[in-house]
Amino acid sequence: MSLTTFATVAQQGAAGATAGAQQGGALGLSPLIMMAVLFGIFYFMMIRPQMKRQKEHRALLSALAKGDEVVMSGGMAGRIEDVGESFVRVEIAPGTVVQVQKGSITQVLPKGSLKKS
Repeated sequence: MSLTTFATVAQQGAAGATAGAQQGGALGLSPLIMMAVLFGIFYFMMIRPQMKRQKEHRALLSALAKGDEVVMSGGMAGRIEDVGESFVRVEIAPGTVVQVQKGSITQVLPKGSLKKS
């Protein structure tokens, strides 16, 4: 291989490298844009609805009062006898009062949902 042939091949390779670098600049941002779009979709489909549910649950727990009829996470229903800072006393049957964490209350029932005994 002569020196002239080597120089010609080197010049062609260098020209191809600069053309590839110019095209690669625009393609280099494409994965970043795709990741940002996927993160945005993930945020609006997963994270934001969960934050909304947590906010609603905190509002439900802060509004608890004596006499409210509630359902707990285990499915038991009862009437609130006393509300503490982190615990609630709930009457689940006549004469049967249990103490549960506030966070275990999942919903408040309309008044009169439970039969009075």
